[in-house]
Amino acid sequence: MELQSILLVLAGTGVGVGAAFTGLGGGFLMIPILLYMGFAPPKAVGTCFLAILVISISALVAHNKLGDVDYRVGILLGIGGVVGAQIGARLVEHVSTGQFKKIFAVILMLLALYIFFKK
Repeated sequence: MELQSILLVLAGTGVGVGAAFTGLGGGFLMIPILLYMGFAPPKAVGTCFLAILVISISALVAHNKLGDVDYRVGILLGIGGVVGAQIGARLVEHVSTGQFKKIFAVILMLLALYIFFKK
């Protein structure tokens, strides 16, 4: 496997860990709502991913029609993401709701700062 492919898989793994742990990818809106509704963090994240799956399939169809899909890169990131998602899903099981909310808030603040200061 070439270096670029390995890096894409590793990047996908990191994204998968982060996504499975926090529910990012639309989850930044869905997770707080589900937590407010009384869902435990693992249930909120899992439920969010089902919603994101449905949304993602629709988005993939739309972007494919526009010719905006690089299947090779997407599949390589996805391979790493599958690995990372398994790790993240297991990690979130060992975090209390209070800890989860704090970690989630810090991640959102860091993302907001990045977006705010990015040129």
